[in-house]
Amino acid sequence: MRTRILELLRQHAGHYVSGEEISKQLAVSRTAVWKHIQALKNAGYDIEAHSRLGYSLRQAPDLLLPAEIAARLKTTVFGKEIRYFAEIGSTNNEAKRLAAEGCPEGLIVVAEAQNTGRGRLARGWFSPFGKGIWLSVVLRPSFHPLDAPKCTLMAAVALTKAIHKVTDAPCGIKWPNDILYEGKKLVGILTEMSAEMDAINYVVIGMGINVNIAPDEFPPELRDIATSVAAAAGRPVSRLALLAEVLAELETVYCLAVSQGFDPVLDEWRKLSITLGQQVNVLAPGETFTGIAVNIDNEGALLVDTGQGVRRVLAGDVSIRPPT
Repeated sequence: MRTRILELLRQHAGHYVSGEEISKQLAVSRTAVWKHIQALKNAGYDIEAHSRLGYSLRQAPDLLLPAEIAARLKTTVFGKEIRYFAEIGSTNNEAKRLAAEGCPEGLIVVAEAQNTGRGRLARGWFSPFGKGIWLSVVLRPSFHPLDAPKCTLMAAVALTKAIHKVTDAPCGIKWPNDILYEGKKLVGILTEMSAEMDAINYVVIGMGINVNIAPDEFPPELRDIATSVAAAAGRPVSRLALLAEVLAELETVYCLAVSQGFDPVLDEWRKLSITLGQQVNVLAPGETFTGIAVNIDNEGALLVDTGQGVRRVLAGDVSIRPPT
């Protein structure tokens, strides 16, 4: 009901809608309309009430509320079902729980804050209230489980394109899935899967996007390695606008992977990469080596020319060496 009231108020943006008109359209009493308006005000909506004119929506809260997300969606499936939390331990953990219970593909879990957010290699992720997009998406793909790790590269493509569209910030992808601006991380991606030998039950893609975190708001140990979309853009960025674009780009590239395979997705990754062509340090299991990152193969592995041959990197930390 509140979502429908908001839709009516948005349709008459800048003008008043009478309580009588709302009650007629929604087939509820004017008292019920008033109660819902009060609840929306308590949720942070700036709704002006006039005794003779009715109600006018002046401003929505800076929150990732389901009604606000739904009003901006450009997707067919992704984000049509939303689980919203003011604070949660981990959006990925909640998404995996819902996926195991049979939730539909495209369901998203979004939070204003996480208190046990995770990145790759079991690292923590700084997720302060109202400053970023802490998001997980449930997928139920038809492709083989061996292709599932490429979903991480797929998400990196979608996120980078979404940031470019919303801000024009010159960010790019560091292998395999970090999105950087001037050498500092904007986004982290964590992909988790449940599968049988020959079929995927579900894939959950978790994304942590530093949107409007000021440099001095990062913990001291992160200030040299993390930044925000706002810092890259030189201005505050609408989290709702960016989230809508992320979901749109992710749905587009996911449909491409399902219908045509991952080759077109990997081609997009190559175009957006800031790793290829650079000298890199590779910290792989049991060894460390350096070389020039020359490509990724069809499995998404990084190919590094060490001078003594091309090495294939499937796992490990890769850092870009500054020019000497």
